[in-house]
Amino acid sequence: MGAGDAGAMIVRELKNNPHLGLEPVGFVDDDLGKHDVRIHGIPVLGDRQAIPEMVAAHKVKLVIIAMPTASGKTIREIIAICGKTGVRTRIVPGLYELLGGAVSVQQLREVQIEDLLRRAPVQIDAAQVATLVHGKRVLVTGAGGSIGSELCRQIARLEPAELVLLGHGENSIFEIHNELRNGLQVPGSRSNVQPATSHLPPCTFNLEPVIADIRDAERLRAVLARYRPEVVFHAAAHKHVPLMESNEVEAVTNNVLGTRNLVRAAMQVGVTHFVLISTDKAVNPVSIMGTTKRIAELIVQQAAQQTGQAYVTVRFGNVLGSRGSVIPFFRKQIAAGGPVTITHPEMRRYFMTIPEAVQLVLQAATLGKGGEVFVLDMGEPVYINDLACDLIRLSGLEPGHDIDVVFTGLRPGEKLYEELYSGHEAHNRTQHQKIFVSQNGRVPELVWASCPEAAVDDLIAAAQHGDADEVRRLLRTLVPEYQAALV
Repeated sequence: MGAGDAGAMIVRELKNNPHLGLEPVGFVDDDLGKHDVRIHGIPVLGDRQAIPEMVAAHKVKLVIIAMPTASGKTIREIIAICGKTGVRTRIVPGLYELLGGAVSVQQLREVQIEDLLRRAPVQIDAAQVATLVHGKRVLVTGAGGSIGSELCRQIARLEPAELVLLGHGENSIFEIHNELRNGLQVPGSRSNVQPATSHLPPCTFNLEPVIADIRDAERLRAVLARYRPEVVFHAAAHKHVPLMESNEVEAVTNNVLGTRNLVRAAMQVGVTHFVLISTDKAVNPVSIMGTTKRIAELIVQQAAQQTGQAYVTVRFGNVLGSRGSVIPFFRKQIAAGGPVTITHPEMRRYFMTIPEAVQLVLQAATLGKGGEVFVLDMGEPVYINDLACDLIRLSGLEPGHDIDVVFTGLRPGEKLYEELYSGHEAHNRTQHQKIFVSQNGRVPELVWASCPEAAVDDLIAAAQHGDADEVRRLLRTLVPEYQAALV
């Protein structure tokens, strides 16, 4: 399916490698101008509606969807047509996974939920992004996590002078370090999305794995003094909303204290670009996690005001397939025979693929002058119930028949839907169509204008003393829009 460049490359490779045991018999393509032509000797037989007829006429066993730029809606429609015939399907990865790499048979894989939610690709200014990190000393915190590791992969393609992989978990840092050092994807990588840069050549720049806890200010200062990064991406954070509701102390010490420690160390060594990875849960927060991330945003904005440097925040929603997220959780439930548990039938979230989110983070970082909160265009929110049913069907099963779907009720700190802007934040498009900037989200609360250091000091002290009640009180003082969800 798809008689464009990707389809042509697949057919050429199949014909040149008969030992693969895959014999191409025809193309289908919705472009009428391609009908009745031959590509590498293989005819274009019709459009997608011709698939059932072609499957029967040619005894087709496999349909390869070779459309890396097609939208999720298009992929859904093709999968539905193929599903009615019972024919197997494989798919060429989307553009965000390929990132300019050549299409090959080795990249064919099962259709995944990421394909069904795929959005039309957006263009980034590659030269502008390269200028940000090429030949620079770059440090990434949370470098072993879902976003952090993909940041490292994409930064590595741009050939920095040095890339420092900082994380608290030794296993995840070991994995991403090995992957980048050897130019190969680590088998069993936790991301369910094929990394965008899975075929990197072995790196020629300095690659430094560092095990450190961002809550340890002295250790951070020593690390940054040694490596003197010019650009810092801060992806380390506690992110699990219900878990942080009962672990307020950890949320504050990691998300608030850790961010402040890193910002201060960055200011001391003259970091020129600092990018905080934030979340839509920081908007009108109802959770401990979201509130601590909002304070982290304010800390970065304040540093931008003090230094005049490009210290910015990039805020986005859920990423598909990230560690501990809903899709891997649903997959485990399906593999176990169900039921699939959903908190509420109206629950919906914004989703973006990991490679897409990281591409836009890098682009947003080039736009920052200092203090901005950039917000990625997340498209339309997705109902979690629809997501679960699609996953069940992709597993060859039917919701409600083979696998039950059970609604369990909202968990502590959860909203039915997330927001990308708070009520006092106006927002405008930047020069990039998929990136917005908040115009008045800069330190709006009076307490931040009068005594920010003292207020944050009090919050951190309460957390370090394990006083959860005082932590919650101070969170409401620092972020007045915080309203704890009642479940």
